[in-house]
Amino acid sequence: MASPERNIRVLVIDDEESIRRALNSILSLRNYDVSLSSSGEDGINAAIETNPEIVILDLSLPDMDGLDVCRELRTWMTSPILILSVRGNEGDKVTALDLGADDYLTKPFQAGELLARMRAILRRAESRVVQPPEIQAGDLTISLAKRAVFLKGKEISLTRTEFEILSVLVRNMDCVVTHKMLADKLWEDGEARDPQLLRVHVSNLRKKIEPGPSLPRYILTEPGVGFRFTAE
Repeated sequence: MASPERNIRVLVIDDEESIRRALNSILSLRNYDVSLSSSGEDGINAAIETNPEIVILDLSLPDMDGLDVCRELRTWMTSPILILSVRGNEGDKVTALDLGADDYLTKPFQAGELLARMRAILRRAESRVVQPPEIQAGDLTISLAKRAVFLKGKEISLTRTEFEILSVLVRNMDCVVTHKMLADKLWEDGEARDPQLLRVHVSNLRKKIEPGPSLPRYILTEPGVGFRFTAE
């Protein structure tokens, strides 16, 4: 399994000793530089001291809600935050992502999926400053500057809304974009924020760019939460 090319600083904030031990073992073996905290307050202080490049955050902490920790970190920290929690209900996922978390993984988890999601959001973090003007994803070429999309070299026609949806998803490559985040980008008025309308636009977009719209390759659904664009 791939390891980072350098010692990336990871801060784990989790009150379960067994989880901290497991994450420390999984990550240290792959050359991550791991710091461990068992409470929200300690985690915030550790973030200030170590300036982590990625935070793995539990929501159920003994002294404060992990959502409040996420909110506090986002007031000053730009490093990605991966939520790792037994709380898998839709409300917590949506709230965490809206507060600025980059991804959400429910316990129990597989080490392979955790590492893959970490790599994905770290890649995204590295590309936040400079967005490439043209993105290649399989047979798709997406030109953000020209507002054009090509499938196997042939330009395809998208509506303004379809292109805006694709643009938001691509700019947040490999990260979950919630329904609310998409709606905020697309529409100013509350009237047009119907989740069903958004799903219709995504369905129409998939029909135009996906090799198999019923089994999408590029625009993946996070049930009850939102969507994720992947080029892999």
